[in-house]
Amino acid sequence: MSARNKLNLFDFTMIMVSFVIGMGIFRTPVNVAAAAPTPAVFFAAWITGGLVALCGALTYAEIGSRFPVTGGYYRIFSYAYHPSIGFAVNCIILISNAASLAGVALIGAEYIVQVLFPGRHDTSHIQVIIAISSIILFYGINLLGLKMSARTQNLLTMIKIGMILLLITPVFFVTDTPATLETIRSADPALKEYIRAFGIGLVAVSFTYGGYQQTINFGEEVSNPSKNIPRGIFLGILIIILLYLTINYAYFKVIGFQQLKTSSGIASLMASHVFGESAGRLLSVFLFLSVLAYVNVLLMSNPRVMQAMSEEAVLPKVFSKRTPGRDVLLTSLSVFAALCALIVFWAKTFDEILSFTIFLDSFGMVLSAATIFILRKKTKQLDGTGIYMMKLYPLMPILFILSYSFVAISIFIDKPNTGLTGLSILGGFIILYFLVREIKKRKERLPG
Repeated sequence: MSARNKLNLFDFTMIMVSFVIGMGIFRTPVNVAAAAPTPAVFFAAWITGGLVALCGALTYAEIGSRFPVTGGYYRIFSYAYHPSIGFAVNCIILISNAASLAGVALIGAEYIVQVLFPGRHDTSHIQVIIAISSIILFYGINLLGLKMSARTQNLLTMIKIGMILLLITPVFFVTDTPATLETIRSADPALKEYIRAFGIGLVAVSFTYGGYQQTINFGEEVSNPSKNIPRGIFLGILIIILLYLTINYAYFKVIGFQQLKTSSGIASLMASHVFGESAGRLLSVFLFLSVLAYVNVLLMSNPRVMQAMSEEAVLPKVFSKRTPGRDVLLTSLSVFAALCALIVFWAKTFDEILSFTIFLDSFGMVLSAATIFILRKKTKQLDGTGIYMMKLYPLMPILFILSYSFVAISIFIDKPNTGLTGLSILGGFIILYFLVREIKKRKERLPG
């Protein structure tokens, strides 16, 4: 790749920001506040999440430099571990992505239902219908061969940042913080409860900070990678932390800590507090449109992951077949869209999906980050050749792995059924891998 076509520092920083900032920040602060006994725990979870994201992003940046292949995040498992682990983890990542799409679709449904049915309380079934309808709508659009351009993606990223900045403005108009001091004085849980609350809060925070692992795909495509990769990651994470802390402070100051624990549609609630109900409804519409864009992006990208798995004989060949004319991955797209809709119907609420997707993600995060120890040995010859090598190794990957292990354990303790479901899915895919391999071997032994 020529130097002219490589990503510069600004490009890589913006990609870093666009990977992370999604729709979670307009919903997950409610989950973190509900778990946190005090505002101090609430903000500590967001700061810790940012530091963990920094450790993870720098770890993935070096992995991407040492293993510079397209779709590196999905190929690294088979390279570093047994193929059965690669198959199982890649499958649960696809399920986790489907769960993320389902969760974000439900976030959008929460906002738009307030516009369509103002004052109505029991709207959970309506939200499910709207979320599934969004998936079906963009499934149909993707069947037409729609392609998302980089310019559109950049525009959507700027709209999301703009909405966050808009939500920050009430801080400058509101002088009183509802029920905050009262909450701080009255909360005095035991240390064990602090740790438990912190762990549960990190689940939602991890969802909101997720996405930086995709930097693994850009190792060879960044100009002057040894300097621009760490700079871009540091600047990107710094921007994200500042935006997230500021908007959470705005939620805290305008809505109030106690009310934040039980509020829905917090972004529109913020806008309504300062700019009136009309502004709140308008913002809800924009948030819903942003959700639809996210749904479309995941429906476009994940079938291509399934295609790559099919080309490596991990999935059947039918998953890599495209329709004539429109060049659509019909089987992969249909299976992924159906999986997303099924998860919405099964979970019905964002809170249920949140724990499920982060529990599955924890396996992928821990196992993918741990490949850095294997890659450092296998690619020792690359040291000193200009690739990116993180400082504070092995402290950063160890902290990252321990953090996500803590998140997984917190979920298992808080929701054991969710944990058992995740472990069963992982074990089931490993068993499936060996069953398929055995069937192939028997077919090869048959005469003729």
